[in-house]
Amino acid sequence: MNDPFSRIPGWSPQQRVGLFVDTQNLYHSARDFYGQNVNFESLLRYAVGNRQLVRATAYVVERENDTSAWPFIYKLSTIGFRVRRMQLTLKETTDEGRPIYEGNWDMGIAADMVRLMHTLDVVVLGSGDGDFVEIVEVLMERGIRVEVIAFKETTSQRLIDAVDRFVHLPDIENAFVPSKERALAPKTE
Repeated sequence: MNDPFSRIPGWSPQQRVGLFVDTQNLYHSARDFYGQNVNFESLLRYAVGNRQLVRATAYVVERENDTSAWPFIYKLSTIGFRVRRMQLTLKETTDEGRPIYEGNWDMGIAADMVRLMHTLDVVVLGSGDGDFVEIVEVLMERGIRVEVIAFKETTSQRLIDAVDRFVHLPDIENAFVPSKERALAPKTE
């Protein structure tokens, strides 16, 4: 067999894969540490790795009445992601009058993992957030292989230690969007 994925311990072409991507988490890490935008098409292709894709879901946070993320959302949809959207909500206002917004998909991602776990052999998480350790442990206790694709600079060591496989996103071929496509990247904070 000449498939490079076949050399990965625990990998099998019969595995059913679910990919769950926290776009905010990856966007901020790519921007802050690499000055780049994630190529979600390459991420999807690598995460599936010649296995059977059950579902790929991308979780997006948007500002109310802001359409700047729409081209990004459309692109995600066209490359095979189911896109779940959430609007930022006002959490509080600082003493200086600056609004602090909140938009967090962690519980939604965990709930989707639970909803699909009976149909999956492998869960691939696109996030380095340590809040996922508990759900990762639950999935693994039920015999589901868990892989994380994220940035080592911002991934919780507890999460790395908990999963079957961690992949540093920049190690993926074409991990970042070529500069001419950056206009489609989300404009978020």
